[in-house]
Amino acid sequence: MSSRPPLVFKSASEDWEFEQIHRLNYRTFVEEIPQHHASPSHRLVDKFHAENTYLICLCGRRLAGMLAVRGNRPFSLDQKLENLDSYLPAGRKICEIRLLAIDKKYRGAQALQGILALLWQHGVEKGYDLAIISGTTRQFKLYQHLGFVPFGPMVGTGEAQFQPMYITLETFETAAREFLRASPSRAFHPSAVNFLPGPVTVRREVRRAFEQAPESHRAGAFMKDFQATRQLLCELVRAGHVQLLMGSGTLANDVVGGQIWLEQKRGLVLSNGEFGRRLVDHARRLELDFGALEFPWGEPLDLNAVRHALETAPAPAWLWCTHCETSTGVLNDLDRLKSLCSEFQVKLCLDAISSIGAVPVDLSEVYLASCASGKGLRSYPGVSMVFYNREPATGGKGLPRYLDLSHYSSADGVPFTFSSNLLHALHAAIKRVNWEQRFAELADLSAWLRTALEKLGFQLIGKGNTSPVVVTMALPEPLNSVKVGDLIQESGYILSYNSEYLRARNWIQICTMGESAKGKLVSLLNALNRVCFRHRPAGEAVPARMGSAG
Repeated sequence: MSSRPPLVFKSASEDWEFEQIHRLNYRTFVEEIPQHHASPSHRLVDKFHAENTYLICLCGRRLAGMLAVRGNRPFSLDQKLENLDSYLPAGRKICEIRLLAIDKKYRGAQALQGILALLWQHGVEKGYDLAIISGTTRQFKLYQHLGFVPFGPMVGTGEAQFQPMYITLETFETAAREFLRASPSRAFHPSAVNFLPGPVTVRREVRRAFEQAPESHRAGAFMKDFQATRQLLCELVRAGHVQLLMGSGTLANDVVGGQIWLEQKRGLVLSNGEFGRRLVDHARRLELDFGALEFPWGEPLDLNAVRHALETAPAPAWLWCTHCETSTGVLNDLDRLKSLCSEFQVKLCLDAISSIGAVPVDLSEVYLASCASGKGLRSYPGVSMVFYNREPATGGKGLPRYLDLSHYSSADGVPFTFSSNLLHALHAAIKRVNWEQRFAELADLSAWLRTALEKLGFQLIGKGNTSPVVVTMALPEPLNSVKVGDLIQESGYILSYNSEYLRARNWIQICTMGESAKGKLVSLLNALNRVCFRHRPAGEAVPARMGSAG
């Protein structure tokens, strides 16, 4: 006997789904609850069908359950109760929930839990914070368990009696929390939206490339993709060469540090955030001869101070810094850094992990630069890279094989085992990309998002030029960044807030390095507004609700 297909939860979109909706509607509200007259077609098309959003549960190609949501007035209850708004809390964005129906074969907890989880997600995305329903008296206890409040007189006739009820979003959040945690559709977020700085959401073609059967890193097809990927990367940033490494961006920075170590000359490390501070740590661990200039977090590098350091004896032979300081979103001025280093004959080394693929980057005058696959390049994490424009120094006996850039160069880029899955995914992520269009779209999205967040009352970190894909916010007391991040995650949006340096400063980040539609950001803003500002003191202005994409 074959097992039942897994339950799938979604918004109805296919003709066959709508046909089954009409038939389940008939079975429930004609045959089971005698609210409508019988029909030989055994179909009941709702009078608001064209305006309804149907949240459904499927088992294979069978409709197991459904619920309809609608935000347009007049509601069904407007036609049954005079002066409906007099019964409801004021100042809310209202939707009406109707046609909750579960097929008799699927009336366990799973179908209902999954549909209610979808309802939660839909309410957050649309900005609804109050829902009304005509609840059948047969399920009165269930509605009360979920936090619905009865109001007004009963409506309906005979065996089809209904109690008008409402529920606020915050009540639903509290009363239904444990009920929804068991949902097969991953509780509050059946499809969580990723706003992390990594790993990022990847496109379908990247997932398909990754899922190919593994192949040898010596195979001809692998080497063809490998060299094509290297060429595309070099063209993107105008670099002469690149080596791909199996590891994170930290490995790439260690390889850069290894090349600096071979120089055996004094240098300078710049820091204006967490990742500049990590470069200082790389340099210390490698016992490099260097000085460090540290600047306030959230501010750009003070290039006048850098110039003074380059003019001071002994003159540095190399300079190492971040391009995008991911902790704050500050984008350091690469053109001026290159100009300074050229003027003083200093080799510029760059951590470009969060900038390549997110903004235009020109490495043609950069000595060494690190990058990683799982950020702006929009692939899976696990591949890092080092760009360079001169033949690397030879490691000899002093440098571990895995950190020896010249060893990669002499082996045509593949001295060690390399994951074909990660390679094919990276190749799929960067081929046929209109980079000019991507950079322009990210810049426009960032300008809109930053303006919207400031209107809501958030304090943004980062002076001067900032990255279009990293927005860092400082939360005011008494808001706690971890608690806010947890609540936002329960609403279906994954933000960056758990890193130690963010927790210590009560900061939270929205990152759009991956696939980030504006509509999803609008929904996120609604969730942030609700979580952060619903408990403002009386009389304090509440920012205007972000209802839809412009």
